Amino acid sequence: MRTILIAVLLTLSGMNIHAQTMLDLVAKAGDALQYPNDAQLVIFDSTMVDMQESGLTYVITHNLSKALNAKGALELNVIKYGYDPLSSFIEFRQVNVYKKDGTVVRLDLKNVMDYPAPARAIYWGAREKMVEVGRLEPGDAVEVVLFRKGFTYALLQDDDDKYIPPMRGHFYDIVDFFDISPVKEKVYKVSIPKSKILQFQFYNGEARVSSSIENNKIVYTFSKREMVPFKAEPRMVALSDVAPKLLLSTSPDWQTKSEWFYKVNEDFGSFESSPEIRAKVNEILKGAKNEQDSIAILTHWCADEIRYSGISMGCGEGFTLHKGSMTFTDRCGVCKDKAGMLITMLRAAGFKSYPAMTMAGSRIDYIPADQFNHCVTIVKLHSGKYKLLDPTWVPFIRELWSSAEQQQQYLMGVPEGADLQTTHESDPANHYIKIDGNTELMPDGSLKGSFSIQAEGQSDAAIRGLLRNSSRSVWFQNVEKEILKLWPQAVVTKVDYTDPVNYRESSEKINIEFVIPGFALISGKMMMFTPLAAAEIFKSFQGQLSFDTDLAERKYPFRDRCSRQVNIHETMTIPLNSKAGRIPVAVGAGGNAASYKGSYMLKGNTLEFTSKAVYSRRIYEPSEWPEFRASVEAQNTFTDKAVVIEL
Repeated sequence: MRTILIAVLLTLSGMNIHAQTMLDLVAKAGDALQYPNDAQLVIFDSTMVDMQESGLTYVITHNLSKALNAKGALELNVIKYGYDPLSSFIEFRQVNVYKKDGTVVRLDLKNVMDYPAPARAIYWGAREKMVEVGRLEPGDAVEVVLFRKGFTYALLQDDDDKYIPPMRGHFYDIVDFFDISPVKEKVYKVSIPKSKILQFQFYNGEARVSSSIENNKIVYTFSKREMVPFKAEPRMVALSDVAPKLLLSTSPDWQTKSEWFYKVNEDFGSFESSPEIRAKVNEILKGAKNEQDSIAILTHWCADEIRYSGISMGCGEGFTLHKGSMTFTDRCGVCKDKAGMLITMLRAAGFKSYPAMTMAGSRIDYIPADQFNHCVTIVKLHSGKYKLLDPTWVPFIRELWSSAEQQQQYLMGVPEGADLQTTHESDPANHYIKIDGNTELMPDGSLKGSFSIQAEGQSDAAIRGLLRNSSRSVWFQNVEKEILKLWPQAVVTKVDYTDPVNYRESSEKINIEFVIPGFALISGKMMMFTPLAAAEIFKSFQGQLSFDTDLAERKYPFRDRCSRQVNIHETMTIPLNSKAGRIPVAVGAGGNAASYKGSYMLKGNTLEFTSKAVYSRRIYEPSEWPEFRASVEAQNTFTDKAVVIEL
């Protein structure tokens, strides 16, 4: 491969030859005329990985990028790489600038800056190394050669072995073959000891693949040329789910990974209890009615009482969970700490409980590379079935496992081992929103009355957030704002709500009384208006309504936050002896994936509005977009159609 030969040139003494080679590549690569919509051009991106028997890897990355315009020149004037000093070591080997006039500038790497990486919520000591390239012009190019050893998760290891991956003797990698800039050529080369068996698969595209034997190792090379920037679609799934990528692993299967994950935590004693923990468990379980109630009480305690803040490194990070006693003392931690605390408490209460790994936000594919970013809890019920719990995602939420994680893969760390599994879809009825109105339209066009909003599941969490996420002094104003968004002249006279803190007792319900002067537009004997409930009040809690439906077709799967069902009903009393001028006809749209129905009925001086929207899942296939789109458009269009009555 040409790029591999280029990387080898760095080891030769003829640096002038190398510089001329780079200048020639830069000159021939293309410019803003060939790439008018791009700021940078990646001329080549080369990665060479050398795996040792222990699993330790030595990695050399070598890339050359060209600024196509002023924006690209600004983007390239600083080179940054992040790393975790507990688990990896990085070193800039060369940074060279190739000016469009043929000048070559070799940067002095004594000036490399090494500093704490910006952090929020997790303060584990991550760092960054930075090289200041300086002012560049369009047409200039920057070459970077970087050496790295180690891995991306820091776990329990001896100091001398801290760069060896946690699953000793094994290697994995996840390699993106997409970029926000065009790439002329990308090469990934990995050398594996003959004693190892490497599994790999290229997803969402194709690459050139070859293998050979070099220096008594098996060498695999993956390359792809003329890569164009990936064109994303609004609200689509994660890029890694649909863009080209390479997965590699020497781990034989997920079953092996599951057994290892179980053992590494049991050997460390992650879930050992203490007298203080047992006392707290006994205290908070007083009055628990049954198995499910006990599990719920413990899950909510860990969700609500352990703050999400990663302040303590402990003995190690990553797959090895901190001991429950540490988290119990700190009363804070990240997902694995909250999950570990719950496991510790469940075990103290007599349950069999274990950790599980998942990937929040994207798919886990079947090659057993470590595609995880989140840790959760499982508990074995008396029936023998495992139940998923997530204390990180359910603080002050009525669920025990967040349905915002439906259709998501996970791997349990259980003694018998387990295969990769996927969470089920959650019935939209579990996340309903109900809006009920009882109003009276006055002859002067004003509207008075009341309505209530009640929800469950993830919808309940959103509505409860109006109150729970702010101080009591502004609860009234937060509810009032939802009405003033549509009718700035409205006067809210009363707001009642169930206690948002006692979320386990019941779903949140808010009752609102109001008067809206000038609600209806009056012209002669005609009155025109859109009923309050029909006007998409509390629209911000209906995620589907924020979708842009201008996109006629979709190429990739797309996602909402959660499945949901929205039921809206309003009974309006209109002035006596009035008659219909124009009542919008009933509409229905969609199918099994998504649907909407809306209708009016006028009987005497009572106008009744009813609508029902059902959105069945979190992740939808492109083929389901027509149904989803039609349902959203029907709901938006129907609510835009005003009612006209004649006095």
